[in-house]
Amino acid sequence: MKKKGLVIATGTVCLMLMFSTAPAGKAEAADPVIRLKMANFFPPPSKQSKIAQEFADDLGKRSKGRIQVQYFAGGSLLNAPAIYKGIESGIADIGYSHVYYTPGRMPVSEGGGMPLGTPSGWVAAHVVYDFYQEFKPKEWDQVKLLAIHGNAPSMIISKKPVRKLEDLKGLTIRAPGVPGEIIRALGGTPAPTPMMEVYDALAKGVNDGVYAPYETLRTFRFAEVAKYLTAAWQTGNPFVFYLAMNKNSYNRLPPDLKEVVDVLSGEYQERYALMWNEIEMAGKAFGASKGVTYFELSDQEAARWVEAVQPVIADYIKTMAGKGFSASEVKGWMDFMRGRIKYWTEKQMEYNIPSPTGPAGMRPEAYVR
Repeated sequence: MKKKGLVIATGTVCLMLMFSTAPAGKAEAADPVIRLKMANFFPPPSKQSKIAQEFADDLGKRSKGRIQVQYFAGGSLLNAPAIYKGIESGIADIGYSHVYYTPGRMPVSEGGGMPLGTPSGWVAAHVVYDFYQEFKPKEWDQVKLLAIHGNAPSMIISKKPVRKLEDLKGLTIRAPGVPGEIIRALGGTPAPTPMMEVYDALAKGVNDGVYAPYETLRTFRFAEVAKYLTAAWQTGNPFVFYLAMNKNSYNRLPPDLKEVVDVLSGEYQERYALMWNEIEMAGKAFGASKGVTYFELSDQEAARWVEAVQPVIADYIKTMAGKGFSASEVKGWMDFMRGRIKYWTEKQMEYNIPSPTGPAGMRPEAYVR
């Protein structure tokens, strides 16, 4: 018994010595690592995917490793239409997509994609952000919205030349949600083909075109299967994109890590805005190298397109009035965005930020035709 007691006592002393001589800080448990999953539908080589990867990496760096993000690109965790629900349910902690993949889910924000003459991605990003800050739609209450912005205005990318409204008749153009209504108003037939399937749909002749910005000529390599682009930015709507986080995932972060997420989200708001213009320029150059022919609308023809899409705006106002908003309130949203488009268009020209669309003052000399 004495021998057994001596063994126990000796072991106890050894444990005490171990902890008493351990280097400072080692005795306390390290802060637990918070592991998050981030979903994005853009293909890995695209700039949209790379900037999302950078956001994930920066969360790790800014948090000194206390946040670790596993990044899933190209729809490998959630495809584009499933991303919002996936964020809400917690399949993904963070996700990046646009509102037209869930038509009717964010109806107020869908108004940011009305054909109001948004001339560039940089302008669209600032207008959509201003709209959210001004009106704070309750439709985002189920998630933590990290960033919201619009991309560059959509163009008619097609297998057949489209020089005037009449040329759209009989063409099936990929365009989901509100963009689809715009295509219908212009005389085409919209199709809700998922973006990752559009290349094959164009190659096989299932779709005659896609309603998308210049950058998709390169990002999704549409320049290989569609050789015409009509730069109708006067009616081209931006898609309202969002970077959002599961609310529980955000709320369980300690205050200092919430601040990391908030500050980084603000920085990436502007990074995304600049990105859209940069990739538009690259997309147009890539298209030219692949033999894509570009058409610009004359002022007279552009006026016809603008007139043709007015019912889309009117229908949106009527639809929202049926959802409990007054018509005057929704018209106020449109007026607000028109005012911000004018303001940010002037700012883009003042700051000399180039884009391949919009008034001549926004374009490098080589792009003015």
